[in-house]
Amino acid sequence: MQISTAALPDVWHLRQTVMYPAESIDFVKLEQDEWGLHWGIYERRELVSVISVFVAGKEVQFRKFATCTDRQGRGYGTALLQYVMAWAKQHGMQTIWCNARLSATAIYRKFGMKPAGATWHKYGFEFIKMEKQLQTTMQIIPAIDIIDGKCVRLTQGDYDQKKIYNEHPLEVALEFQDAGLQRLHLVDLDGAKAGAVRNWKVLETLAAKTNMVIDFGGGIKTEKDVQIVFDSGAALATVGSIAVKNEEEFVKWLLIWGAEKFLLGADVKDEKIAVGGWLETTGIWIYDFIEKYWQHGVRQLFCTDVSKDGLLQGPSTELYKNIIAKFPELHFIASGGVSNMQDVLQLKEIGCGGVIIGKAIYEGRITIKELAAL
Repeated sequence: MQISTAALPDVWHLRQTVMYPAESIDFVKLEQDEWGLHWGIYERRELVSVISVFVAGKEVQFRKFATCTDRQGRGYGTALLQYVMAWAKQHGMQTIWCNARLSATAIYRKFGMKPAGATWHKYGFEFIKMEKQLQTTMQIIPAIDIIDGKCVRLTQGDYDQKKIYNEHPLEVALEFQDAGLQRLHLVDLDGAKAGAVRNWKVLETLAAKTNMVIDFGGGIKTEKDVQIVFDSGAALATVGSIAVKNEEEFVKWLLIWGAEKFLLGADVKDEKIAVGGWLETTGIWIYDFIEKYWQHGVRQLFCTDVSKDGLLQGPSTELYKNIIAKFPELHFIASGGVSNMQDVLQLKEIGCGGVIIGKAIYEGRITIKELAAL
């Protein structure tokens, strides 16, 4: 399904055919059409679905959203709305809205849009304004990786390429907190290697002595591990490989604790999911992986391009743009490759909800002061 710019004559023809078949072409033309953005889906050179977008400051309005009657129910409208939502986020828009027929608000509600104000009647239909406030801030999430209770960093997940940065993770976490950062990504590398949570005492200390919202991952394989993580003070349990290898078990956890308590991690190589310390690339397409767990209620995910992690060579911006475009309602967190503040600002620009930063901080490429200012 390819979305492209639609030619105005095609736009007007589709509007008339679907929305106002009894009216003339001039009736469906808008004064603003010449400076609007018109995106559509073509089949055999015929425009079958269209949406028109108009920008005023930091507000986006979409109008004349229509799909050929015989093509409805095939996902064209959903795809166009996803595209517009992602575009709005990537361009720093604050509000997106439309005037919707009251009978057709279900699709807008699915995208988090809400009614605003009273209804009114026009052209024989009842209308209501639907709108949504878009997230324009990005969470800065520093990472602390733990081996033997110490703060370390690996290069591309290789335990033989380990560098110790601080023997006291609490000191590091307090430095982040003092700078105004509110989130922390804590990874138990011993646990990841052993297949069971190991450094829960570190989690317990950081949760008790900081006010940071901590997500904790590494070695979470059983219900007992999940319970230990939450009992030790984590706000979120970070889960990766088990979601790939044992879907039934992970879905059971989602039902027990609620999907909002989990941060799903996806390690990716060439858009395919990687597991086993990144040594094994599966045949699972990242977009299918996200879609599956979206259906189970998962709404927050971080993605690491394994070819980038720990190399300070820049993030996989194009991959992240594609994911955000396909899943605009996902709280998407970028991870891996961030080397400087320009990378961070670029990720914010494309619409990432958060970014996990590790080695760039410890190597002095990005200062905590710079992150605090952002």
